Parts: sequence; structure tokens; C-alpha cells
Amino acid sequence: MAAESTPLALPVLPLDDEVVLPGMVVPLDLSDSEVRAAVEAAQAAARTAPGKPKVLLVPRVDGTYAGTGVLGTVEQVGRLADGDPGALIRGRDRVRIGAGTTGPGAALWVEGTRIDETVPEPLPGHVTELVKEYKALATAWLRKRGAWQVVDRVQAIEDVSALADNSGYSPFLTTEQKTALLETTDPVARLKLATQQLRDHLAEQDVAETIAKDVQEGVDKQQREFLLRRQLEAVRKELRELNGEQEGEESDDYRARVEAADLPEKVRAAALKEVDKLERSSDQSPEGSWIRTWLDTVLEMPWSERTEDAYDIQGAQAVLDAEHAGLADVKERITEYLAVRKRRSDRGLGVVGGRRGGAVLALVGPPGVGKTSLGESVAHAMGRKFVRVALGGVRDEAEIRGHRRTYVGALPGRIVRAIKEAGSMNPVVLLDEIDKVGSDFRGDPAAALLEVLDPAQNHTFRDHYLEVELDLSDVVFLATANVLEAIPEALLDRMELVRLDGYTEDEKVVIARDHLLPRQLERAGLAEDEVTLDEGALRKLAGEYTREAGVRTLERSIARLLRKIAAQHELGERKLPFTVTDGDLRDLIGRPHHVPESAQDPAERRTAVPGVATGLAVTGAGGDVLYVEASLADPETGAAGLTLTGQLGDVMKESAQIALSFLRSHGAELELPVGDLKDRGAHIHFPAGAVPKDGPSAGVTMTTALASLLSGRLVRTDVAMTGEVSLTGRVLPIGGVKQKLLAAHRAGITTVIIPKRNEPDLDDVPAEVLDKLDVHAVTDVRQVLELALSPATNGAVPEVPVAAVGAPPRLSALGEDAAG
Repeated sequence: MAAESTPLALPVLPLDDEVVLPGMVVPLDLSDSEVRAAVEAAQAAARTAPGKPKVLLVPRVDGTYAGTGVLGTVEQVGRLADGDPGALIRGRDRVRIGAGTTGPGAALWVEGTRIDETVPEPLPGHVTELVKEYKALATAWLRKRGAWQVVDRVQAIEDVSALADNSGYSPFLTTEQKTALLETTDPVARLKLATQQLRDHLAEQDVAETIAKDVQEGVDKQQREFLLRRQLEAVRKELRELNGEQEGEESDDYRARVEAADLPEKVRAAALKEVDKLERSSDQSPEGSWIRTWLDTVLEMPWSERTEDAYDIQGAQAVLDAEHAGLADVKERITEYLAVRKRRSDRGLGVVGGRRGGAVLALVGPPGVGKTSLGESVAHAMGRKFVRVALGGVRDEAEIRGHRRTYVGALPGRIVRAIKEAGSMNPVVLLDEIDKVGSDFRGDPAAALLEVLDPAQNHTFRDHYLEVELDLSDVVFLATANVLEAIPEALLDRMELVRLDGYTEDEKVVIARDHLLPRQLERAGLAEDEVTLDEGALRKLAGEYTREAGVRTLERSIARLLRKIAAQHELGERKLPFTVTDGDLRDLIGRPHHVPESAQDPAERRTAVPGVATGLAVTGAGGDVLYVEASLADPETGAAGLTLTGQLGDVMKESAQIALSFLRSHGAELELPVGDLKDRGAHIHFPAGAVPKDGPSAGVTMTTALASLLSGRLVRTDVAMTGEVSLTGRVLPIGGVKQKLLAAHRAGITTVIIPKRNEPDLDDVPAEVLDKLDVHAVTDVRQVLELALSPATNGAVPEVPVAAVGAPPRLSALGEDAAG
């Protein structure tokens, strides 16, 4: 650290827009009156004191003096190289400037305190590294300038303060930068500042050299290109004269192409207008290049090309059934569309009000259910061209509408490029992952899709690049999404919603047998008669090795199984043909990953202790089973209140508060020790804490978990529930019933509790799933507790009497009351 010593009285030698650091030797012109006055005053003072005359060198920027100066000694007075009188002054030490004082001569005298800048030895490791870095940077800069004789002098400096002050000789530093170095009294901090300044300068120098090199190369390239083009034009001219051809213009070629093309009238007029501009522009004009690119794009568009729809309704149905199992809703909608198209065509109603009979469908469902591949099957069934537009991660509105032609590298939007790629005006366009569209400062692509997907507007769609009307009313748009809530309401309103809620286990077995297995056999290099998977193996793969709404993981499991068999065959460990049974799976691909809770040992089940209930939820990956855990704090250590964990959203937090309030207010009726809820803190946790969760449908699950904890009665392992709870104990309806019941079926749940008002949603659930589930539709949370809680054991709180709430209704697949 710097320290201050005894005050000094020194004449001020001001330096306008210049800074001298300690260690520097500078010549100064004595013809300047202030310089001459300071030197003469120093000489007069030196006559009565030992040593050389001393002055205080102070930078003066815009008339303002710095707060720190440099003690300088007048080494020599004589004449400069140009013959003017001058003095050679050497900077010695930093001086903190104090108050003014008196002294001989006409100079300004001030009091100053010399600053001690010694650095304790030995130097710390980081300071040593800093010294090495500065010397390396300084050496690199000096070598670039060819100052080889200075390199050795810099390398010989060992003092940290002197090394930092050596930057004062750097011509690239501004007065402000040198002043900052002067006023930084800590030698280590000053060396860091000098190193950063030198590093920044070298980086700027490298960039400047790169730019200069690129510019020179560009100029050389342009000159060569100009010369070669001149030579090429001369050669072409000679060839035309040799062959007796007439010289033609490129614009004439475009005019002929536009007139010969089968373009709509408005498009033809716009194209001819651009040809006129091309004829007036010069060859060197950049506008000519833009016009030619635009004309090429317009001429490549299939303005009059349309494929004939296949009106074989039964054939289309057969194609869809052969390529996709299940998905009845989508197949019915496509069949309806083809039937209506056929009747309109038969009656001459192909175009009504300028609009054709397109369709806009939104396929919403979890990953792996076949949304993307379904688009290709729809095109195949209709006899149309198919093109896929990936919208995941698109954040630029110009990706949909295109760029303005004034921009360099402008392109039409993805919709126009899809039509151009398809080669017809009525393709099937799959807008993949429409829920993954984002927005930023470049606009909102979802807002640009409003016109594209509106059947009342898309017959006059205008792309920013083409700037002519494009009829999209005959296009079948299929938009796919995983999460419905991520699609803007205005955009969703323009699409017909079709939900794909996932496959049942039976459907997965059919898909694996008819589609996945043949495809993976081919990829594994195996013939169909070499490896066979029986139905038991496929069912175990779908039920215990995978647990998903779609079939992606199932296909990966089949691929892994076939790879293992192929590798064993090549190693001589297994002979083909080979039939895989469910007993062979563990040896081939390991243990099952998803064993149903009901198959676990009773002591190891999650609901083996009071306070744990099983709920049902819907995520972006489909339905899922959700466990809720509740506990009470020690009355001596835990504060009263409610603690929630598991990354819960605001709606779910409110549901927990409602559940707690209901039990507090109705505890006596339910014969629960609600005093514990007043004196002890309650904690509700949702496992899988890294996954965000929200929604009201876990209300009954949280209520059941708290009631189980207070009563000491276990929640039945085979029971799962869903429903919103109110303060009065009513069970209110929720969404996603089909996905939740499919998830319960996959997890081995046999009894499901749903709100009474969701009973009509059971019509959407496949019959084979309902056959295996005992579904109870309830209206009151008391009924939920009676169904879900096991009978009380010795020493536990007695169960809630049935007479208090009435016999709860039970809905089974056969419509009969089932036993509890």
C-alpha cells in the first residue's frame, strides 16, 4: 500500500493535455512562460538547498489541475533540437498536492506530500503473474512496432511501481488514461490498470488489422471480378458475332417467362411491373439483383397447380386404419372432410365466395402419440402433397410472413416456402409444435399465424416478400401441440380442436405388433421370421418397461431388445429364429422400470403410512399419477400454520389452504382431532419436487392426505382421485378426465374417484379401460374420505360414519353398484 511522508514546497510546472509519470524523462520548451517561471523558481530555491532543482509536474486538462503530481528534477537546461531553449526533466515520485504556499520567482508554489509506493517483498503469486503478463503484452506491442532495443529494458524492470509507470511512454494512451495511472497510488492496482489498457489496445489493433486485411482482399476480389466479367462479356460478344446471333437483354427473357407462365391476373400485373423496373435499372444496380430474385420466386410458385383429391372414402379410411391404430376422432374428422368435399365437387360448389374448402385442425396431445406422422397419413389418404413446417423455437414474425424486399438476404416466409416446396396450391401442411412458438423484439409469430389459419381470411394471404395475394383456402392445415394452454386464445379459436389423449395398453400392443416391430426389425437387419415377440412380451414391455401416453419409449425398448438379440447372434450366443416371451425380457434388457404400486410389498408402498394419498394429474407428457404427503410438526418445535413444498403454483397453494380450512371447520363432524391443526404446523409435500405443478384438481387428494394423517387411517393403495374441493366440501369438476384415467390404468390403479359433474366425460374413455377401473362419481369430500380411507384399526380414530353423508354412488363399467 502507498504511504505519505514529509510535506514539500515545490513550484508548479503545469502540463497542458500531457501527463508525466515517475521514471519518465521529458524535454520541455522554456519559451512557455509558465514552464520557464517554474524552472527559474526551482533553480533559485536550489541555490540555498542541496540537490538538483525540483519542480512539481501537474497535468492540467481544460484548465483543471489534477490532485496528484510528480516530483521532477531539472537534469539539464540548454537548447532543444530545433534551437529553442529547453529543459530536460526527470520524473521522480508521486506527490499529493496540498495548499498553496510562497516561494521565490513568479511561479505558483504549493505544498505537497511525497507518496511512498514501495511494495513489500517477496511479491505475492498473483502480483508475479501480473508482472509476467504485462511484460509479455508490452513485448508483443514493441515487437510489432520494431522497437527491439526497448524490449530488453522493459524486461529488466523488476519494481512493480516502475513497471506500471513505464506505460507513460505509450503513445496510444489518452490524457485521461494517463491521468488515471497517475492518480492510482497503489502500485499493484496501477499495474492491473496498465495491463488492461495495454490488453485493450492490442485487441483493438488486432481487429483493425483484420478489418484492413479483409477490406484489401475485398477490393482485390472486386477488381478481379470486374476484369473477368469484362473479359467474359467480350468473349460472349465475339461468340454471338461469330454465330450470327442478335444481342438480347436479360429483361426480355424475364418478360417472356412472365407472359408464358400461367399466373393469376394480379400476380401477372405485379410481375410485369417489376420487369419494367428491371429494364430501367443498370447492371451494377443492387436493385436489379433483388428484382431478379423476386421474379424467380414468383415464377417458381405453383399458382395454378392443384392435386385432385381422392374421393374414395372407404379407401381413405382403410389407409388411415392401416397406418395408425386408434385415433378415432382424427380419422372421423378426415373422413367427414372428404365426404363434404366430394358432395361439394359433385354439385359444383368447389369455390364459394372466393374461398375453397380447406380445413384447419389442431392435434393436441402428449408426445409420442403420432401427431406428426398422422399428417403424412392424412395427405396419403387424400392423395395430396405433404409438407412439414417446424415451428418449435421460432421467434421472428418474418419467419411466417417473410421479410420486406428492401432487406439484404430477404426471403419469403415459411408458409410460402412450404407451398413452393409442395408444388401445389392444396397440400397438407403440418405446422409442427405450434405451442413452442415464442416472441421477442422481432414480433410475435403466433399473431402472424392468425391470418394464415383463419378460413375467412387466408384466401387473400399476403406475404411481406411476395406482396401479392396467395390463396391458402384450399390448404389443409394440421397444427400439433403438446400443451393447449401455451397456444394463444385468438389462435386456438381459429382451429378445430382434436385431442389425442394417449393409447391404452391394448392399442400399444397392436401398434407395436403392426408398426413398431416391423420397422425396428428392418433397422436391426433382421428378417420377420428370425425374431418374433409374442403378445405377452409386448404387453409386458408396454405395461412394466414403459409408462407413457405415446409409444416412443416403447419403440426404443423394442429397438434395444432387437439390438441385443442381433449382437448375441453375431457373438454365437444365440441361434435364430427366436421367439421372445415375457420371461426372456429380464435377461435381455434388464428389470422392469415401472412396477404397479399394487404389485409392491405392502410395507414398501407409498400409502403404507397415514398421510399419503394418490392423485391424478395432466402434464405436457399426458396423464400421470401424483402422490401427496402430509405431516404434522412437533407442537414444541413447529410453528402453527401450513407449509407447502414441491414447486407448487398459486392455484395449488390455494387448494391446500381450502383443504386445511375445510378440515378445521368440519373436524368435529368428521370425528377428526382438529386441535392438532390449530396447535401444530401442517406440511404438505408433492414428490418430484423439481417438476413445477399447478391446478385445482389436487384439492380432494390433499384433503384426503390430511384426513388420513389426523385419523390414522391409511389411504387405500388401489384408489386414486381427482377433483377440486370447495370450502363447503363440494367436489367440483376438473379437466383431462380421459388422460387421468388412462394414467391410472397404466399405473395399476383399480379404483378412481372423480367429480359427479365429470361423469359425462367417461364417454370418451375407451371401453377396455373402463372395464378394468371401478370409477366413483362423487359430489362431496365426505364421500371421498369414506371411499379412500381404510377401516380404522385398534387405537385409531374411528372411521367416518356412512350415515353422516349417505351412501356414496359407485359407477362401474357395467352400471351396477360395486362393493367398497
